[in-house]
Amino acid sequence: MPPRTKKKKAPPLPRLPRGARTRALLTVERLREAYPAATELAHENPFELLIATILSAQTTDKMVNLVTPKLFARYPTAFDLAAADPAEVEAIIKPTGFFRLKSRRIIAASRKLVELFGGEVPASMEGLLQIPGIGRKTANVILGAGFNQPGFAVDTHVIRLTNRLKLASTRDPVKIERQVCSMVPPEEWTGLSLRLILHGRRVCNARRPRCEECILNDFCPSSTTRPKPGKK
Repeated sequence: MPPRTKKKKAPPLPRLPRGARTRALLTVERLREAYPAATELAHENPFELLIATILSAQTTDKMVNLVTPKLFARYPTAFDLAAADPAEVEAIIKPTGFFRLKSRRIIAASRKLVELFGGEVPASMEGLLQIPGIGRKTANVILGAGFNQPGFAVDTHVIRLTNRLKLASTRDPVKIERQVCSMVPPEEWTGLSLRLILHGRRVCNARRPRCEECILNDFCPSSTTRPKPGKK
């Protein structure tokens, strides 16, 4: 018998910031109330979600939702999109921006789905990462919103917000995922990550966060409206 190979242990995580667990659970509660629908990408199945997620780069969910009904009416399955004329796809998705690149990506993703998975979207991280244009962040979105499997998606918004809220003490996406998931119940992972993305787009933006409008400003350590210790 061949010798058993030992699984590599994940490296230890940086220590959680003080009070992070309390802030994490408060964030889950507040954002759930503010954004009842965690994802705003319209979809009826995992394939539609996968394609919509690729199209959502550098544009709004609202814009994606305007073009996907026509796209999926014309190409309802991975088999259809894999065999599509790129020029026809480009014409449909043009309003989302970067339409030539996105057309190549969604056609390539569809071809890989056909080649490796019989046209079905795999319900595993390992399978999803074999598809062109799908990274860990997108895979977690698909697992959570498409298959109801716990997954915490980390993008630039999530990195920014988890650090501003001091839920994490790193900017490494995989370590942030592990830190936040250690504090929050699995059933909340997907919703929290998608709501952090929405909140980052609408309120806690990169250059000028609107702290005065933020529903987290009473406990966010980075809030400019939060009373300083010792001051009334």
